Amino acid sequence: MVDLKQQYLKIKNEVDIAIHEVLDSAAFINGKPVGEFADHLAKYLGTKHVIPCANGTDALQISMMALGLEPGDEVITPSFTYVATTEVVALLRLKPVFVEVDTKTFCIDPSAIEKAITPKTKAIVPVHLYGQSAPMEEIIKIAEKYNLFIIEDNAQAIGSDYTFSNGAKKKTGTIGIIGTTSFFPSKNLGCYGDGGAIFTDDDTLANKLKMIANHGQQKRYYHEMVGCNSRLDTLQAAVLNIKLKKLDEYIDGRRKAADYYDKAFSGNAKITIPFRAAYSKHVFHQYTLILENTNRDKLNEYLATKNIPSMIYYPVPAHRQQMFATFGGSSYNLPATDWLTERVISLPMHTELDEEQLNFISSAVLEFINM
Repeated sequence: MVDLKQQYLKIKNEVDIAIHEVLDSAAFINGKPVGEFADHLAKYLGTKHVIPCANGTDALQISMMALGLEPGDEVITPSFTYVATTEVVALLRLKPVFVEVDTKTFCIDPSAIEKAITPKTKAIVPVHLYGQSAPMEEIIKIAEKYNLFIIEDNAQAIGSDYTFSNGAKKKTGTIGIIGTTSFFPSKNLGCYGDGGAIFTDDDTLANKLKMIANHGQQKRYYHEMVGCNSRLDTLQAAVLNIKLKKLDEYIDGRRKAADYYDKAFSGNAKITIPFRAAYSKHVFHQYTLILENTNRDKLNEYLATKNIPSMIYYPVPAHRQQMFATFGGSSYNLPATDWLTERVISLPMHTELDEEQLNFISSAVLEFINM
């Protein structure tokens, strides 16, 4: 699905030098590259504060802790997402409230958000799924109307631009009060292990986020609040410093690959290609098709026989996961979400795809579809 080896070979000299510099310094925790990366990413995103942490799941957890959410408070999230988005809600003894997504964009449906709001609702977690922004302008209006926090899950869309109706642009992850991301290796901006980060423009909140990620302390051994231990290690920061410079190039490569797929599949009645919302620059973390009148699982198997990887993101939505049974997961009626889980399939998507590979993949898909 992602050719990390070929991507590494293109930047091998830079990466190897950076890693050896860390090894020579022996500053494996909170070394100089960590602060440099935070500064560089803040500048790229146009946000005041970037707080690196150990992974994207921690980023979400720390964010909810910093906002002072209390057990029983309700957090609205899409059910059609990776489980980390919803898992941290339950972990903190908050109540996840699952809502529908738009079947065109795969992102949270604003009308579903408003219907789900109760006096206990405290936050909304829009997920910029597959690389496309959620409809943030509508979400902001709802959040302001009901005095709710917005925590953006930007793990799949870093580098994406959101365009407001007045023409203003902001990077996804910098629109809500807090944004979070993951640097898992397969992400558009991925490290060589686990990593994550939190973004905010709020100075007070940034200080609190830093404290929580560092055992609740500002001064060593003086712990002002309950925190956790969540750090981006220096080796990963060194790699990310190099890859951040190439992020826009990586995004352009993914978009070109998506254009090729679009052209190959357009006009086929059984295939719906990814929708590109006018307000969002799609960065194609995944290239995801919706199939009709086709056995999706059989296509998945057929592609495997040709050594073509494909993935189903996500076969079981959050509200149907056993872990959420005690939160009334089975009581939800989310037909759009269930409809998508039966029809979506994602094809290889990365910066190293060439025309020969794209032709081989798309031809195999069409060969099965037209059988």
